Amino acid sequence: MTRRYAIYFAPPPESALAELGAELLGRDPETGEPRPQPRFDGIGLDRFHAITADPRHYGFHATLKAPFALAEDVSGDALHAAAEAFAAGRAPATGPALTLASIGGFLALVPSADAPEVHALADACVEAFDQFRAPLTAAELERRRQSPLTPAQDRHLERWGYPYVFDEFRFHMTLTARLTDTAEHEQVRAALAERTVPVCIDPLRIDAIAVYEQDDRQSPFRITGRYPLTGMSA
Repeated sequence: MTRRYAIYFAPPPESALAELGAELLGRDPETGEPRPQPRFDGIGLDRFHAITADPRHYGFHATLKAPFALAEDVSGDALHAAAEAFAAGRAPATGPALTLASIGGFLALVPSADAPEVHALADACVEAFDQFRAPLTAAELERRRQSPLTPAQDRHLERWGYPYVFDEFRFHMTLTARLTDTAEHEQVRAALAERTVPVCIDPLRIDAIAVYEQDDRQSPFRITGRYPLTGMSA
């Protein structure tokens, strides 16, 4: 059994964005409790449950440091302590309001314009927490390479354990699996747009980082620590 950790952005508990994510995905990553999912005209409840299975497993979030197993001689307590220290020295990051978008067929909430502060926070997390990451195994590398990667993404994968970092990073909060049927994609997109627009009005503000944890790859991720960003702006 390999426990894995991740550093994510999680909306503040009970905020409109957190409630939206828990409702749409059908699980609250803060408590681990299931949530009843909404019904949408023309989309069966079982089908909507199926297309949200992958993001539900990870919990509503935006990736700052992708999931990793701990390096040898490193403890989860040490990672939490490092996350707390990192957050204490880092100012909150702000960006434009979120909007619903399609990324390679996945529907996700993304910034509606460039978000350099958010990008800088993600870059800093990738570097700061890499010391806690165990190297990817050959099997993990092979599994990642089953999805087409550019040469730059493959170099990131080998160096940082994840291909979509630094110049390849895009802040996103995934809501569905990849939808390959065009009609279904547009139907789900329209339904989610109606539900997400009222919540995605205010500018994005990241004022904490969260440690997510899973017991093994089959277990869902849960939030096991949330650390406020209380540092001063440069």
